[in-house]
Amino acid sequence: MNDDTPVRDAELSVGATARLIGVSVRTLHHWDQVGLASPGARTAAGYRVYTAPDIERLHRVLTYREVGFELRQIRSLLDDPDADAMVHLRRQRRLIDERIARLQQMATAVDTMMEAKTMGIQLTPQEQREVFGDDWLGEEYSAEAEQRWGGTDAWKQSEQRAARYTKDDWKRIKAETDALEADLAAAMADGATVGGERANALAERHRAGIEQFYDCSHEMQCCLAEMYVEDERFRAHYDDVAPGLAQYLRDVIVANAEASA
Repeated sequence: MNDDTPVRDAELSVGATARLIGVSVRTLHHWDQVGLASPGARTAAGYRVYTAPDIERLHRVLTYREVGFELRQIRSLLDDPDADAMVHLRRQRRLIDERIARLQQMATAVDTMMEAKTMGIQLTPQEQREVFGDDWLGEEYSAEAEQRWGGTDAWKQSEQRAARYTKDDWKRIKAETDALEADLAAAMADGATVGGERANALAERHRAGIEQFYDCSHEMQCCLAEMYVEDERFRAHYDDVAPGLAQYLRDVIVANAEASA
């Protein structure tokens, strides 16, 4: 049997279906064998093909598999005689939204960890989870930070200062950072002028937060500001707080530095 045999427009061969939904032909054959999703029609030559309803079912399978359901659970859900198409779609949408929320939380945790590692964070993995949340990824990004800044005086200074901080200190620092980001987002939403008194005060709060770890001149702060927009991970962190916040924070820092020169 040739899985790429041409079929009518309303029907797709196994090979074409695999390419369409992004799985292997072997996966489709397995799903067919276990009764999860099977081709529902045949060509004039006798080849089995997937119809539009079959494709719809396959997309449902993919969604449920993506959010962690086992194949037997998926088959049970799809074959539920009491659930219509809208019920399935609503359930899928809810599960997708929940997964997106979890991934966003994890992305924020990763970004915070990367920045914390540049400051020499000294908490145990358990303490990190207590301070920053259950999705904290801990040591994963320490090597990158050390490779980037490990030879600098700022790195050495941050390790010395951070080594003295307790878990309560880290909780305070996390709360102060969250409050600063919220205030920056509010200032941007209010149209606070870059270089104005309100924006400059926020830039100085940002610099004071950095100086809890190492001496941060306006020049060094500007280097950090450029990283916030050039590194997609930092940009995503700030833009998740408020779209455009990474660029706004960068501009606020640079304008304040220029005014202080």
